[in-house]
Amino acid sequence: MIGAGMGALAAAARLAVAGHRVTVYERTDTYGGAVRRFERDGFAFDTGPGLLPLPAVWRDLFLKTGKEPLEDLVELVQVDPSSRHLFADGTGVAVPNASRAGVVSALDEALGAGVGQRWGDFLVRAREAWDRTRRPLLEEPLWPNWQVLAEREPYPAVPHKRLLRTRRATTLAEVADRELRDDRLKALLTGHSLAHGLDPRTTPASAAVLPYLEHAFGTWYVRGGVRELARAVYERCVRRRVEFVFGAEVTGITVKDGRAAGVELADGTVADADHVVADVDPALLARLTDRPLDGTGDVRPGERGAARLTLLLALKGAREAGAAHRTVVHAPDAEAELDHLANPGGDAFPVPTVTVLRPDDPALRPDDAHESAVVWATLPAETEADPAHAGILLDAAAQAIPALRDRLLWHEVRTPEHNSAETGARYGAVPAPSLAAGDGALLHPANSTRLPGLYRVGGWSHPGGGLPHAGMSGAMVAGLVVEGPEFRGST
Repeated sequence: MIGAGMGALAAAARLAVAGHRVTVYERTDTYGGAVRRFERDGFAFDTGPGLLPLPAVWRDLFLKTGKEPLEDLVELVQVDPSSRHLFADGTGVAVPNASRAGVVSALDEALGAGVGQRWGDFLVRAREAWDRTRRPLLEEPLWPNWQVLAEREPYPAVPHKRLLRTRRATTLAEVADRELRDDRLKALLTGHSLAHGLDPRTTPASAAVLPYLEHAFGTWYVRGGVRELARAVYERCVRRRVEFVFGAEVTGITVKDGRAAGVELADGTVADADHVVADVDPALLARLTDRPLDGTGDVRPGERGAARLTLLLALKGAREAGAAHRTVVHAPDAEAELDHLANPGGDAFPVPTVTVLRPDDPALRPDDAHESAVVWATLPAETEADPAHAGILLDAAAQAIPALRDRLLWHEVRTPEHNSAETGARYGAVPAPSLAAGDGALLHPANSTRLPGLYRVGGWSHPGGGLPHAGMSGAMVAGLVVEGPEFRGST
């Protein structure tokens, strides 16, 4: 197995339980891929995902690979409110976790009568899109006739009273303009796409499943940080006798009799294998094989994925009572932000939508007289970090953290280059989840490849990026290895 990302760990644990001898070769000195931790002066921070959506994926992994359930190994805390939003017009709202009625009521109270109902109606339609795409996109290997997913928009058409007919949105921006009709609700929806580096003007309407997934299954935090989830999965692998070799760079995949037969390491060592599973950037995988892995009619690896600029903040003073775990400070000029995301370059760096994470977790601070916080924003993958960009993010975050500048002891800047060094992703890009429609632009290549015995796992393969998707990709790869091409997914 190449790489110790979360998808690879999920596959390794399942394969080991199925009786396979599994060895994981990881280029860096630790496991988890982008799910890492930074520590300094008694402060600790998640440098990758800070929240866990759809924890059932990881519960299933622990159920299938041993007697100890996930909750015996890590503490999961449901985050409520799910998020607090500060809009450009000065209004704000705290969105309850996993309660449609609560969300409708909160939006009506904060933004005006009828606003919440429009969002609630949108969530009902988003559920239809979820029901239509959940199994083929998340629970089954990618269909050979994936074009059906690419061409068919699962988000339902909406009746238009004046036109006396239904009208189908093709992009998320059209959903926002036609159905939400409120700049704050538009920002709420756009924020979900921006979190995955997606421009709503070109992202298919099927992306409505992103806010629905969070609404329906809740937002969770792992006590001690999401890195604790990676630790638990790694330890489960070790208990199932998965062998890990860190500091081992794979420089090639060996081929024998027309199928993958092992890996070659930078020191010249060759390790034979019946199957090779790769959790790496697609460009690197192509170099390792030096042969085409996808044929005519296959989904091809693309240049998908935006990057993130992240600030780790060490703050003096206790976190105030009632502070939200997650606050989203929406961009003052939404169009300028999207234009920059779509067309990087130029001199201007617009104030982006900024997410502020403030976990109330003693494990992440030296004592109760201090606080650790994480601030991040989506950037075009090609952006070169500038010190001024950190200042822009700090100014935005000050809307969410009282007296931020006075409380700031120090901050650490995490650029896309850090992510690139740790995960090998080009430009430090973070892969988006797979989405239906849009001519397949947001589908990811299948887990199996045209080279027999070689499989792809993790965010750059089906079903795409994100912690739940990584766990699902691991389950699919394990199924394909154990059962062969006839594997059709979990039941």
